[in-house]
Amino acid sequence: MELKKLPYDLTVCKLPNAEGIDLNKEFYFIGRTDEELSLVCRTEDTPIDAIIREDGWKGFRIQGVLDFSLIGILSKLSGILAENGIGIFAVSTFNTDYILVKEENFEQAMDALANAGYTVV
Repeated sequence: MELKKLPYDLTVCKLPNAEGIDLNKEFYFIGRTDEELSLVCRTEDTPIDAIIREDGWKGFRIQGVLDFSLIGILSKLSGILAENGIGIFAVSTFNTDYILVKEENFEQAMDALANAGYTVV
């Protein structure tokens, strides 16, 4: 399985509303529940009205379109990273999954996954 490094820094934040989100930007993931509105975006695209934000994330994407019948992909990846003491923030879309790790753990994460047989590009 191939993993692609995302070439930009990411921020995870909580917003008061969706007004500051520019959906024309390259990378946004929005999650809304009855309790909050969360956003993952490129750091430079973080809305100024963020209630709280956590910068310093790097990410990678599982390449290709994942069929919904596939089981355990995210679990296996997160297990490898957990065994190496690396926490994650996972985002799933219709096509695939993204895994974010703190910037200071990114190279260690990529090495651990490469050592486990994943191709990292």
